[in-house]
Amino acid sequence: MKKLCVPVFVAATLVGCGGGFQNRLNTSNSPAPAQKMGVQVTAPANNSVVGTSVQFAATATTACPKGIGSMGVYSAPNVLAFTANGSTLNANLNLNPGNYNTVVQAWDNCGGASTAPVTITVKTGVPGAAGPSSPVYPGTTFSNLQQAGGWNGYALLPSSYAICSSCTAGGPQTTWSLKQGVGSPSLSGSAAQFSIGGKTVYSDALWNNHLVGDFSSHGINDTDHRIAANAHNFVYDVYFYASSLSVSQALEFDINLFVNGKSFIWGHECRIAGGHQWDIWDNPGQKWHPTGVPCNPVNNGWNHLTLQAQRTSDDHLLFQSITLNGQTSTLNYYESPTSTGWNGITINYQMDGNGSQVPYSVYLDKLNFSYW
Repeated sequence: MKKLCVPVFVAATLVGCGGGFQNRLNTSNSPAPAQKMGVQVTAPANNSVVGTSVQFAATATTACPKGIGSMGVYSAPNVLAFTANGSTLNANLNLNPGNYNTVVQAWDNCGGASTAPVTITVKTGVPGAAGPSSPVYPGTTFSNLQQAGGWNGYALLPSSYAICSSCTAGGPQTTWSLKQGVGSPSLSGSAAQFSIGGKTVYSDALWNNHLVGDFSSHGINDTDHRIAANAHNFVYDVYFYASSLSVSQALEFDINLFVNGKSFIWGHECRIAGGHQWDIWDNPGQKWHPTGVPCNPVNNGWNHLTLQAQRTSDDHLLFQSITLNGQTSTLNYYESPTSTGWNGITINYQMDGNGSQVPYSVYLDKLNFSYW
């Protein structure tokens, strides 16, 4: 169900939008049929030295009209360490120190198979062993925001999806919670667990963090508004993990800039139960705009999401790209800003409940936000 989530400003000027293993082992040495297949591994790099927690991320393609059935990781010959349904794989495997000739394999629904070998050396004490490193961007970067203070949670109730001023985290309409310093699952050793539940179906939980400007959680008050005025490029980079993604109606990640009387909201919503597609926020129309870009995050594995956005020189919003698990979709979609009397830079994270409001949790880690 598609929900229209309207940005609302209250008190602190919040922004809310609303086959068996044996069969696989037997086919692993069988020649693939004539149709073309391919496996692309984005992590780990071939011939790399890694820590004992090793992220495997890969995608597969096939000419089979029925598509890819599943993918797996062999940590040694005939040792199938991990499998996942579909054409994407993202998993963290704990391996003992030593040399490994691993293989990432895909099986399609026409009986074909394709492999990609990856040789790695696992050592203890390797920098970045706690998880994959995040890219470095110019300008200012807030790192590991999932550990930071300043997160405020709120409920958004249908049908208006305005901030519910009378709701409390304990419900009953919507329940929400944030637990920081989670050691497992985690990449950094200190993830944050965000949870939603309650009795009101299709209700949402929004978390907001004011980074720069009014109500800054980092003491960057920007009283002369120069920081906000000079900010034109933004990157929201985060890893997320859930064991019950199918019950999520949608997950939302927003970048917000308010400056010179203008409100720029780069809202990004991954519809899951709602249709497995990325939507972006139509600022003037106050509604979601479908992009046609699929959104299929992996369950029981870490997903890496990078959102890039820009405020153009003529003060328009440019939704540049969405990168999920190594697959980049270029948007190049422009929007116009709306009006505001507030100044600052904020980010949002939001979880949407489904038609039964089934409770679920999502873990965020290595949440970095950059602007320049």
